[in-house]
Amino acid sequence: MKVALVHDWLIHMRGGEKVLEALAELYPEAVIYTLFYRRETLSPSLQKMKIVPTFLQRVPGIRKFYRWLLPFFPWMIRRLEIEPVDLVISTSHCVAKAVTVPPGARHVSYLHTPMRYLWGFRQAYFGRFPRVLRWGIDKVLDGLRRWDLASNRGVDVFVANSRNVQTRIREFYQRDSRVIYPPLDNEFFRPLGEKKGDYYLVVSAFVPYKRVDIVIEAFNRLERNLIVVGQGPLEDRYRKLRQSNAISFLGGVSGKELRQLYSEALAVVFPTEEDFGIVPCEAQACGTPVIAYRKGGSLETVCAGVFFDEQTPESLIRAVHEFEKKQWDGAAIAAAMGKFSKNRFQREFEALVREVAPEEPSHGAR
Repeated sequence: MKVALVHDWLIHMRGGEKVLEALAELYPEAVIYTLFYRRETLSPSLQKMKIVPTFLQRVPGIRKFYRWLLPFFPWMIRRLEIEPVDLVISTSHCVAKAVTVPPGARHVSYLHTPMRYLWGFRQAYFGRFPRVLRWGIDKVLDGLRRWDLASNRGVDVFVANSRNVQTRIREFYQRDSRVIYPPLDNEFFRPLGEKKGDYYLVVSAFVPYKRVDIVIEAFNRLERNLIVVGQGPLEDRYRKLRQSNAISFLGGVSGKELRQLYSEALAVVFPTEEDFGIVPCEAQACGTPVIAYRKGGSLETVCAGVFFDEQTPESLIRAVHEFEKKQWDGAAIAAAMGKFSKNRFQREFEALVREVAPEEPSHGAR
C-alpha cells in the first residue's frame, strides 16, 4: 500500500510533529507534503524523509511572517500535487486536511483541532488588535470558516487527538471521529532519579492562547523559583513582565536538557486550554506532577497534580499553595503514562488503517 503524509508546515518539533514522526516510522517509504519546512529543526528520522513543499519554501524569511499568510493557505495547500497513492494521511491543525486527494485514494485526517483561529479562540488571537483592524479580520475569518467546512468533504475518516477535540469536531463539523491519543515517547521521557530541584517549570510556545503571562505574573508574587522554557512572538513581552529575579528564561533547549528539567522540577505549570497537550504527559512520564488549568485536554492527560479554575494569577497562586500541601510518588506518576505510549499509538493507527484502506493497492492500476 502506497501512503502519502501531509502536514501543515514543518519548522519545529512540537506535539503535532511528533505525531507525524510516529506515522513516518509506520510508513517509511511515504512522501511528506507540506506548505514549507526547515529540515535542520526536525528530528533525525524526519530529516531522512522525502519532503515536498509548496513554492512558499522559496520565499525568503517565510518562517518569520507566515502567520500573516493564513488567508492564502487554503489555495496553497490545494496546489500540492500528490502522486498516485492508496492512502493519504493528513495531520492537521490548520489546512492540511484540505489537500487534494488523488483519485481512488482514501483520506484519513488526524485532527489536532478544528482551526483555532476560526472556532472558539478568535478573541485569544486577535482581541488585542485595534477595532477597525478586527473588522477586516472578522470578514476574512468568516470566509475561511465557510471554506473550512466545505473542505471536510474530502476527508473519509477523522481521527481526533482527544475526546475534547472529538467533541469539537462533532459540534463544529457535524462529523463523527475516532479518538487516538498522540504518541508519548516514554522510553525517552522517564524519571532520572528521585532528586528534585527547587523550581517550578513552564514549557510552552510563546503565543497568546498558551497564557504564559499568567504564570509569570503569579510567580512575580510568589517567593518561588520559576524556569521558563520556550520561544515565540511574545518573548519580548514576557521578558518585560518579569519582575522577580527568581524567574529565569532558558529559551529553546535540547530534548535531553528538557528531560532533565522535567525530572528535577517540583511541578510543571500548564496554564493552557489545550486540545490535548503533550507537555503534561512528558512531565508526568518523568515522574513530575502538573499544576494545570482545569479545561481542555488536561482533563484527560493530568493524572497527578492540582487544577486551577480560572486563567488568572490569583487562581494559579492558590493552586501552588494547595500543591505544596501534598506528597507525590514519582514512580507511580510515570507508570500511569503508559497509556499514552508511542507503541500504543502506532498499534491503534495501524488497526484503523486496516479498516479504512483498500485491501489491494489500487494506485498501480491507474
